Amino acid sequence: MRAIEDFVQLLFPTRCFGCSAIGISICANCRSEWYLHLYKSKISGVTVYSSVMYSPVAKRILLAAKESGLQGADDLLIQAIIHSLNYLPIRKNETFLVPIPSTLQSQRRRGRKFIVDLSQKVSKISGLETVQLLEHQRKVRDQSHLNAKSRDKNMIGALTISRGENSNSQLEIYGDADLILIDDVLTSGATLREGLRALLAGGFRVIGAITAAVAQPLR
Repeated sequence: MRAIEDFVQLLFPTRCFGCSAIGISICANCRSEWYLHLYKSKISGVTVYSSVMYSPVAKRILLAAKESGLQGADDLLIQAIIHSLNYLPIRKNETFLVPIPSTLQSQRRRGRKFIVDLSQKVSKISGLETVQLLEHQRKVRDQSHLNAKSRDKNMIGALTISRGENSNSQLEIYGDADLILIDDVLTSGATLREGLRALLAGGFRVIGAITAAVAQPLR
């Protein structure tokens, strides 16, 4: 088994997600840009906790996880999310993680529900259950090339409360719970703002939101 692993490593050596240097999944130079800290932002009156400042290194790590599905990149995002999670008040068995849902188009392209997958992995480590309370109710545009105003317009009314699989309503089940929104990166805040709007309009209580990275505000 060891010989097979060495042979695979010879053919496909591990490269840094940040700069592609051969060696480890993130080298010392890139680690200095992927340093776990604490950044707080406010979206619709709710505090967003982020661990890493968005940078060229962070962008490549996010893309490696989101578009290529690389486990090592996923692990870096999960570590960042859990780092921020430690700063929120947690009520045992009464605090739940709510991931921002991917669009159906993104799910088909990536072959998975990206943020849901990350949140479920965070659940296994933290012990906090992931609940998929949100879903898209209309199509949205790819936001990567939109400015802040266009992103807000793109997301308004895009999300709604999912019906769930239980005969009881989601509000009956989670109405008294503390909910924490989960996303990968905070840029303009449009996506989190829409997630918060949908949850609060549905009567839920949101105590905070978490992203792995936070970008400088878009103009």
